[in-house]
Amino acid sequence: MPSHDETSPVAPRAGSVRRSPTARTRSTGGGGGSGRPPAGGSGRSPVPGRPASRGGTSASRGGAPASRRPPASRGGSAAGRPAGKGKGTAARSKKQRRNRRLKMAAGVMGGLFALLCVFVGVVYATTEVPSPDSVSTKQTTVLHYADGVTEMARLGDENRTNVPLAQVSEAAQRAMLAAENRSFYTDPGISFTGIVRAAWNNLTGGETQGGSTITQQYVKNAFLTHDQTFSRKFQELFLAIKLDNNFSKEQILENYLNTIYYGRGAYGIEAAANTYFGVSAAELTPQQGAVLAVLVRSPSGYDPETNPEGAQDRWGLVLDAMVEEGWLTPEERAASVYPAVLPRTGSSLGIPEGPEGLVVQQVIEELLGKGYDEQQINAGGMQITTTISKPAQDAAVAAVQQVMEGEPENLREALVSVDPRTGAVIAYYGGQKGAGQGVIDYAMAQRQPGSSVKPYVLAAALEQGIGIQARRDGSSPQEFPDRPGLPVTNSGDASCAACTLTEAITKSLNTTFYGLAFEVGPEKVREVIRTATGLPDVWESGILADRKVLVSGEGSTGSSIGIGEYELRPFDQAQGFATLAAGGVFRDAYFVSKVTDGAGTVLDQQPGQAGEQVLPANVVNDVTVALKEVASYSRRDLDGGREVAAKTGTQGLDRENNSDAWMVGYTPSVATAVWMGNDSPQDPIIDSRERIIYGAGLPGAIWQEYMNAVLAGTPEEDLPDKALIKGDTGDGVELPEPEPAPRPAPEPAPRPVVVDTDGDGVPDSRDYSPRDPSVTTKPVDTDGDGVPDDKDFAPNDPTVTKKPEPKPEPEPEPEPEPVIDADKDGVPFGTDPDDNDPAVPGTAPGSPALPPNGNGNGNGNNGG
Repeated sequence: MPSHDETSPVAPRAGSVRRSPTARTRSTGGGGGSGRPPAGGSGRSPVPGRPASRGGTSASRGGAPASRRPPASRGGSAAGRPAGKGKGTAARSKKQRRNRRLKMAAGVMGGLFALLCVFVGVVYATTEVPSPDSVSTKQTTVLHYADGVTEMARLGDENRTNVPLAQVSEAAQRAMLAAENRSFYTDPGISFTGIVRAAWNNLTGGETQGGSTITQQYVKNAFLTHDQTFSRKFQELFLAIKLDNNFSKEQILENYLNTIYYGRGAYGIEAAANTYFGVSAAELTPQQGAVLAVLVRSPSGYDPETNPEGAQDRWGLVLDAMVEEGWLTPEERAASVYPAVLPRTGSSLGIPEGPEGLVVQQVIEELLGKGYDEQQINAGGMQITTTISKPAQDAAVAAVQQVMEGEPENLREALVSVDPRTGAVIAYYGGQKGAGQGVIDYAMAQRQPGSSVKPYVLAAALEQGIGIQARRDGSSPQEFPDRPGLPVTNSGDASCAACTLTEAITKSLNTTFYGLAFEVGPEKVREVIRTATGLPDVWESGILADRKVLVSGEGSTGSSIGIGEYELRPFDQAQGFATLAAGGVFRDAYFVSKVTDGAGTVLDQQPGQAGEQVLPANVVNDVTVALKEVASYSRRDLDGGREVAAKTGTQGLDRENNSDAWMVGYTPSVATAVWMGNDSPQDPIIDSRERIIYGAGLPGAIWQEYMNAVLAGTPEEDLPDKALIKGDTGDGVELPEPEPAPRPAPEPAPRPVVVDTDGDGVPDSRDYSPRDPSVTTKPVDTDGDGVPDDKDFAPNDPTVTKKPEPKPEPEPEPEPEPVIDADKDGVPFGTDPDDNDPAVPGTAPGSPALPPNGNGNGNGNNGG
């Protein structure tokens, strides 16, 4: 109902403040004490001779309350005059009403402003400015395991030397002012535009900004916490103003330069000058001072050694600002060269040098992403509780070390384990080295996942109504329309002309899943992978930074996504399989569960995430059913027959060698990815026995060892057994008709036992001479003399069996010895007494007797 009777003078609009009923005066006009106008009256004030505007029945004028007026639906007066046409003051115009509202609003705002001024005055008067001598120095930040008690690391290694402002070169001072606060010497210690901009960003969820002057930064670093709350900002505001009033600009700048963090463990400009250039702060040149000024914004992000391009870009901007302020001439700017910076020292700033150091690095990255700065993280005295379970982390490290003992030194490993119910990372192994020079976190390495992506391909097919019992051609090799001349083959030349998708993923048939990706669309598979893993459209870091995720070098996604040719990280695979383990609910994996300051005030807490259903539950149900036999098929089943869904993966360099090997799997409470490779994807991975490494090999052994350890003693959890999506809406193949079974051949008669006594190969039953290996058949004897022809000298003469022996020839008569008779006297030599005298016959013994008186008397005389 309207706030007034349209037959009465105009009353205040709805929402106006009525006076208390006790302040009202009863009408003295006709109509008695009822306060109502007479029936059929004109609606004017019952007081005779008075206009309604001065003493009518309006409630604001002391007349009858609006609730007692005639209903507005009755319109005009009883006399039939139109509403608002009666005697008295006319209704206010729109302009009058607007002006009245503006006056009321101005009054309210004025009152609020007055209250604010009083409040500000009281707060300002009661705010105590700490002495610069009370500036807090570094406080150790401690990281704990998930139990909140067991220490993981203590961040520190402070390097600080305070110096008076006079010992800081004027060039370095100006470089700092050019980078952080050009109006430092003229501003009141705060930046109103910066505060408004920061407040707007904080309210709208934009990038966290401080909008701070050097004075505000000094207050924050020296006296306050770093949490991004309005109460802390309010404190910062008043402290900065009062500090600016109580201390000179030179004092504030001096204290600021001595407290700011420059990275590499250096606090204060003196330590920074020595750390980066090996000089004192008094010797800093404008170019060196600009390098240090750049570091204030992000010491690690703009370290010249790790980000030379970014550091030099901002360095140039600082020098340009110095030129604009007249602190550097254009000629000096043009001649400026980026100064040489010393290499990093061996200081690890408290980060562990073992595998846990990589966990600490991930914690720091996560905190930086939440708006904490490096000075607060490294020296803010915070207590950080991580999500890493000490038993699980120990199990991960032990599994890698035990399995890899004695294996080649060039092999690299990574293991990431996530709790699918919360998104908490419970174990993280990215390598044995966690800090120092040359550290590589292999859990964040972008490598080809091979067949470990096939569950996502299956999920894409299930979303299109292709069930896990649908059959596809898995024969090998096969050619596809988008890959002419480059046939796809299966590992080990496995082949199946009409396998179900469950059988194909268990046997890891490449031809089936390349063809399935081609069928459902490579972009659809890419979408499923990004949805499950939470990957952005473009890589934000790594060797593929600024390139699209899951594309070829040409920038497109082909069907080879179905066999894992596009890079993922072990971290991504653990995240993606955790989504499958959670029934399609995505929870962003995280490392920090709680952060408190030195006083125990909670600055940040992550109790877990409700998550978002990103994949249909029935799709994920069927993917899990299809993956249940993979671990057993790969001989990596878990202790006690515990149910687990898993997938192996191998990326080949060629048909002979592999470059990457994976084992990924999950139960409802643990999802774990294991990767193995080496520093160069172009080099093959070989084990200590010179064998090619497959996913089910060494990576599978690490995965199995870890999963058994981390799940030991926990209740067994069931995985789904029944597929929910039936049928096949795609290009299925029929199961071949079974060939008729051949008729059985009649059984052959039993073969007789063969005896061969002499072993000549002829059975005794056919051997003429069973005990003589040289004789197998009956010999031929033509003449019948009992001697075989082959041994008979005369096979046709029964009287001759062998060659007759030859008769001996008679010995020849010996020839007579020749008779020697030299003197020819008829007496031979040897018997002739004188072989030279024919007149003397011989008388030697045995010779013929000589005649008497012959010369044979033996006296030796010749006579004569």
